Amino acid sequence: MGVSCLLLATEALNPHCWAQAQDQDAKAEAQPKTFATSENEDPKTPSSPLLADPPARDASHENPLGMRLLRNFSEDQRAIWTSPSRLRLADADWLIPLGVAAGGMLATDTEYSKHLSNSPSRLKHSNDLSTYGVAAMAAAGGGFYFWGQITRDEHKSETGILAAEAAIDSYGVTSAFKYAFGRERPLTDNYRGKFWQGGSSFPSEHAAAAWSIASVIAHEYPGTLTSLLAYGGAAAVSASRITAKQHFPSDVLVGSAIGWFVGQHVYRAHHDHEIGGGSWETYAESHDDGPGRRSSIFGSPYVQLDSWIYPAIERLAAFGYIQTEFLGMRPWTRLECARLVEEAGDRIRAEQKDPPDVNQLYNTLAEEFRSDLDAAAGGAERSVKVESIYTRVMRIDGQPLNDSYHFGQTIINNFGRPYEQGFNTVDGVSAYATEGRFTFYVRGEYQHAPSAPAYSGTVRNVIATVDSNPVQPATPGATVSQFRLLDTYIAGRVDNWNVSFGKQSLWWGPNYGGELIFSNNAEPIYMFRVSRISPITLPWIFHWLGPMKIDAFFGKLSGNEFPPRPMIHGEKISFKPTPNLEFGFARLAEMGGVGRALTLGAVFNSYTSFRESNFYNSNDNPGKRTAGFDFSYRVPFLRDWLTIYMDSFSADDVSPLSAPRRAAWNPGIHLTHFPKMRDWDLRIEGVNTNTPSSSRGGHLVYYDFFYHDLSTNKRNLIGSWIGREGQGIQAWSTYWIGPRNNIQFGYRHAKVSADFIPGGETVNDGSVTVNYWLRTDLSISSFVQYEKWLAPILSPSPQTNWTSSVEITFHPHKFSSLGHLTGHEDTAERKGNEGTTQ
Repeated sequence: MGVSCLLLATEALNPHCWAQAQDQDAKAEAQPKTFATSENEDPKTPSSPLLADPPARDASHENPLGMRLLRNFSEDQRAIWTSPSRLRLADADWLIPLGVAAGGMLATDTEYSKHLSNSPSRLKHSNDLSTYGVAAMAAAGGGFYFWGQITRDEHKSETGILAAEAAIDSYGVTSAFKYAFGRERPLTDNYRGKFWQGGSSFPSEHAAAAWSIASVIAHEYPGTLTSLLAYGGAAAVSASRITAKQHFPSDVLVGSAIGWFVGQHVYRAHHDHEIGGGSWETYAESHDDGPGRRSSIFGSPYVQLDSWIYPAIERLAAFGYIQTEFLGMRPWTRLECARLVEEAGDRIRAEQKDPPDVNQLYNTLAEEFRSDLDAAAGGAERSVKVESIYTRVMRIDGQPLNDSYHFGQTIINNFGRPYEQGFNTVDGVSAYATEGRFTFYVRGEYQHAPSAPAYSGTVRNVIATVDSNPVQPATPGATVSQFRLLDTYIAGRVDNWNVSFGKQSLWWGPNYGGELIFSNNAEPIYMFRVSRISPITLPWIFHWLGPMKIDAFFGKLSGNEFPPRPMIHGEKISFKPTPNLEFGFARLAEMGGVGRALTLGAVFNSYTSFRESNFYNSNDNPGKRTAGFDFSYRVPFLRDWLTIYMDSFSADDVSPLSAPRRAAWNPGIHLTHFPKMRDWDLRIEGVNTNTPSSSRGGHLVYYDFFYHDLSTNKRNLIGSWIGREGQGIQAWSTYWIGPRNNIQFGYRHAKVSADFIPGGETVNDGSVTVNYWLRTDLSISSFVQYEKWLAPILSPSPQTNWTSSVEITFHPHKFSSLGHLTGHEDTAERKGNEGTTQ
């Protein structure tokens, strides 16, 4: 319900659409306007080929009172209410975050307002502040007008008129929404804030009027002090409407947005640039294609999550040479990686005093993405490339753990590949092709693993109890010899978004050893995905959040039995308010499946509702929803030394921050090097899904009373290797021999609660990994791990196993082709070459 209200409100807020909606009579009376690209530039003098000569001064363009003002108001309202038909894809950049913010506020309005002060004097003071604050801003607008009339200053007179026009326009919009939505005010019906009850709470007209007046004044007289006074006053009015309990936070947010965008429209539609004032581009205009604004649009595949590229880029970022990376949202496209490498190169060249290892790391990455940078600069528009051909042989001596949902895993974050005691192999190939804005990627493997014995009756009874399922038959694990597609998808680039469909992997969080909400611990799932390629900065007050990225998908889970065939969707938004701080919010919903209808109502509720699923019937049940929050922070005074980060995960809550006792936590630190030992780094991460509120026999984190196989795909957790009711720690120390060559020492410890598995479980691993490139197109990776585990339910005595593997990968750079011409030009060139050969 919250998002439906928001869409109706925000679709009418598109300022670009409003500017386009001026009727033909208005166009006949005034010449088209041009705007400077910066507030510091003289709008009378074009400084860009995008700007045309300014029109001749026309007295009819002035903004007098009387019938002209009424006509402007009529034109404004027509433009506002017809704007949804002219929305652009670029407007999704601000519509989506605004929708998420409003949806989150709608979900928490009741509890937030309940906890505000009920002091009569406090309520009166807040109410007086909002009333007098709007009156003061209206008086400021009137003062500009009369001051301008007295001094014959057209700029001041226009400021007063446009401020009044914006306030009237915003009042018209908010009044219509109030009548349409009829939301109760906070002090009515115990803060429930129900819609369509004849109320007048949504949206706030005080906030809309304040922000519309403030936005006009701030752009008529651009400057830091003016903006602080104008927007500061509007913010004070908005906040006081909440503390006075006259409006909920979501009412004020939407009202403020309406006011700001109305002010933008009125200023752009009726401001005379010849008498002063700043420029004001809409968000869509500032992100339109044009000379110097955007690279050519071409397809770009995602970099695989197990690629050497991520540790290399992350190392440059940890040293401070990359500051716009989003570690909490991967995979990245090759185009995004190339942009990050370019950023590092610019900073390295600017400092000119960088260590040799940094230069080597940058040069290696720059060579890897040279073709991508050429394409971005207008080079190849089609390409075909065999990315890798690899083979891995692995031997496991001793009984391994291979049940992530109950007893843990010996091999983690391995795309759900099968393994068992004995000899295991993987032989694979990956390749991709691009044609213009489209990309096709394929990665396929032949996988072999030995058979495994069936669980004993005791173990099967325990599993049935903790999962609330019938006891399953004693079925041995068959020998696996299969061809399996991993990441395989078709993608198309639309503006600065990548839209893809197929089997795909995600890594949502900043951690190195695993993520609580989504990782590559399981086989890639079939999904439809929309992901932002490069970060964006939002308009209005949201610019304080810094660059932002969005990732969203809708897919299905395979191999589940209780119930079969569930669907899943997830959304993640991350922000970088400073170069050192990144934080993000994620949400995951598992829904549908046999026994629960997948209706439009159920899908809608899964996106918009925050109530528990037992409030719904089977036809509109939104399923199991979980929320995530993560952050990473480079400590400023140790910026090239230390980064701290954390991932968290909470069931049935708006955010882990709102219910920390119910949340799973996964904190970590990254020390980039030691004193006088620059080639050594250290990572330490802890993970805990056995929080005080989760000790329920495994029935909270990664479990639901309807979805007994929650967050699993092909029987492997899509989240963290720690599983249900576990506590663990991981540590790695890596010695960097070169940009791609390193030796890594690892340690992993885990304990599973006896409340979940009778007798509990303890696991300890120690490992050594060596990655070495024999030449530029041939690499070898070896891995040795010793594991000791004790799980009385599986074996009365401690068990050990040794895992050793060797993987050889060929990167056939020669097996690729690039096309620099398209369509008939390419055909003509080929014919010409054929004629020459003959």
